[in-house]
Amino acid sequence: MNPASTANSLPAQHTPGGSEMLNEGYFSKRKPLDWLFAVITLCGGLYAFFQYHAWMDVYEKGILLGAIPSVVALGWFWRPLQMLMLAVTALSLTAIVSYQGNLERAETVFWLKYFLSSQSAILWMSMIFFVSTLFYWVGVFAKGRADGIELVASRLVWVAIVAALTGTMVRWYESYLLGADIGHIPVSNLYEVFVMFCWMTAAFYLYFEAQYKTRALGAFVMLVVSAAVGFLLWYTLVRQAHEIQPLVPALKSWWMKLHVPANFIGYGTFALAAMVAFAYLIKQQATESRWYKLAPLWLLGVVLCFEPIVFRKSALNGMSDYWAVYFGISALIIASILFGRRRIADRLPSFEILDDVMYKSIAVGFAFFTIATVLGALWAAEAWGGYWSWDPKETWALIVWLNYAAWLHMRLMKGLRGTVAAWWALAGLAVTTFAFIGVNMFLSGLHSYGTL
Repeated sequence: MNPASTANSLPAQHTPGGSEMLNEGYFSKRKPLDWLFAVITLCGGLYAFFQYHAWMDVYEKGILLGAIPSVVALGWFWRPLQMLMLAVTALSLTAIVSYQGNLERAETVFWLKYFLSSQSAILWMSMIFFVSTLFYWVGVFAKGRADGIELVASRLVWVAIVAALTGTMVRWYESYLLGADIGHIPVSNLYEVFVMFCWMTAAFYLYFEAQYKTRALGAFVMLVVSAAVGFLLWYTLVRQAHEIQPLVPALKSWWMKLHVPANFIGYGTFALAAMVAFAYLIKQQATESRWYKLAPLWLLGVVLCFEPIVFRKSALNGMSDYWAVYFGISALIIASILFGRRRIADRLPSFEILDDVMYKSIAVGFAFFTIATVLGALWAAEAWGGYWSWDPKETWALIVWLNYAAWLHMRLMKGLRGTVAAWWALAGLAVTTFAFIGVNMFLSGLHSYGTL
């Protein structure tokens, strides 16, 4: 018998990785719930288009219509996003209907006042992110039920993201209740973009958590999210930043809807990579007994204490107490990692996984940061008449881009791995943080509308 004919006569399922798997199409892999999600998204998007197209320019119409297949593709790519988007939609619509076109109802309707108004939802986000961080760290040190505790922490992060996105959507609606000329997408100031940074960083982490089936990294990644929440709460108390303000003329552009989210995908994934790099270095030095060799730990201490040192002065009475509490919590975190580093190292995934997560985070961030930089140049040409003006914000954005371009080049061309890659990713967080906040604090220029 001809062996070739025998092989060809075998059913496809008997062949490892057979033709059924090779020929399986993109749409054939869709489940009924995937198609239901697509139908709901299409109906919702078309309803919004026909209901509000008269108030949109051609660019906004294009963005809305382009968002429909993009949302469907995202939901199909990672199915948990389907439930996330449907939950945010349901809660946001509940809030919008409850307002009945009157912003004052935020103080009289129970679920608006305590849950669904933008400020209430964002405060819930803040609290839940803090609690999830605590649960992640308890899970790291727990011996009996660590997996269960970390599962609770992971679920809490999902709830916090729902609260953050609901607050963002409702804030968008609230801005239009204040006036048609005031209404805008909530990505225009530090308060709004810090909310975006928190949920984007957390969402990307949850994706990697699911892909690599490890939750131990949450203890590290959620530290940077909690630090951002700490700044957000301080900024709200000091500057009443939660109050919706009209846009300055330079921000009245549809470019903002594209440039800012793309930028913060970059910021969020760069921060995620830095915290994974920190975990890598802690795992590497877990058995080190010489204190001066524990450089990553002391560096984290400097980073966590950065906010109290810089923002300790305030015009409001009692704010020094806020930063004193923050400083004390930071010291407790450092001490916990110092004395529990062997236990932490045992809980962390392998060096190969840490290195891979670091690389993929930077690769995704670099792609979106590149897109954001190009979009920013186009926006600048429209607003100020030139694509590039060497404004401090633009200059530091270029420095961030060059830093990660060099990291990726060394990784792909020279095989950069291990300790050097981790230290470089960690140092990249300092560069990114200065571009994100430091420029607004210490430098002036065309972007001075974003000063603290």
